[in-house]
Amino acid sequence: MDSGFTRDSLKVLLDRLGDVDDPRVPEKVRFPLDEVLFLVTCATIAGCDDYDEIAEWGALHLDFLRGYSEFYFGVPKEDWLRTVLNRIDASLFEACFSSWAARVGGAEADHIAIDGKTLRRSADPKGTGKPLHLVSAWASTQRLVLCQEAVDVKANECGAILGRLDLKGALVTIDAIATNPAVAGAVLAAGGDYLLALKANQPTLHGEIARYYDDPLSAGLLTHETIDKDHGRIEIRTTSVSHEMDWLSGDRRHPGEPKIPGLTSIVRATTKTEYGGKTTCETRYFVSSARLTPERAAHAINAHWAIESMHWVLDVIFKEDLSRLRRGHGATNMALIRRLAFSLLKQRRGKKSLKTARKMAGWNKAFLAQILNPERC
Repeated sequence: MDSGFTRDSLKVLLDRLGDVDDPRVPEKVRFPLDEVLFLVTCATIAGCDDYDEIAEWGALHLDFLRGYSEFYFGVPKEDWLRTVLNRIDASLFEACFSSWAARVGGAEADHIAIDGKTLRRSADPKGTGKPLHLVSAWASTQRLVLCQEAVDVKANECGAILGRLDLKGALVTIDAIATNPAVAGAVLAAGGDYLLALKANQPTLHGEIARYYDDPLSAGLLTHETIDKDHGRIEIRTTSVSHEMDWLSGDRRHPGEPKIPGLTSIVRATTKTEYGGKTTCETRYFVSSARLTPERAAHAINAHWAIESMHWVLDVIFKEDLSRLRRGHGATNMALIRRLAFSLLKQRRGKKSLKTARKMAGWNKAFLAQILNPERC
């Protein structure tokens, strides 16, 4: 199985967990922090979704855990787990996670998808009253979450995380909420290229590009088409690219219209779906700083859905939106551990669904060991 991991990733993971600063008084520590984080990671992979389940799983699988670390005093109880995860500095934990992802990911990412997700039940009524909003970066080729960032305002979700990523040589895809000159400029400044969706937040540019593609006299169009058939559904995807940019700087622009820096390609992606005797058609537009071929544009647009799929999996299979963690850093830290578990399962589950793989990891210690470290299995 091609995992994409090029080193002894379990050793790297344990090393990185050991780098997280422990907020407790050293002489009172019975359960080392790296062991606690390793326990929570293993239990999350194995299907546990809250601290009660994690503590019970750890007590029942202590022999397995001791194959990787000492666990001299066993495993902590539920209330102790909650206290520790609430106290761990989320930014330091995220930095260690990013370091692990960078080391085990191998080659530089050629495509990075960025998207945000709100944890619906994470609002603390005694705090700001706002639910936690997290932005994640996903390397589609490596199938790996690169980093996570908690942000206050959804509209500004991409600014902080872009500064933490190595974008050299990567094509960065982001939803329409980030289609603005500041985000485009930040991607370019970091050595990457952007592929940004266009929606109602850029009505003038969206309308001009739509009219350009509707004009039968438009020149320089390159087109790629794919046809997918599955369970009676037929999808025809047509991707068209133009590198003709001169008309965008003409008299049709109104004063003060945002100008996207480095714009080199405009893209139209049309999906025609036939299912159950009904036909639907969806058309989307994108702008890019890369001189894209229609094939590369189609691949990047399709690959971006992987991060949308991850958010769906976190809700449905990891029950993230049902989590009521609200105090301290617990919600952010557990969200990061879910993304770590998701990355490991995505890499090493074989042909099993993610739901089945989680259950198998809980039932079968050999399968869990394979998820953690296939190099030793």
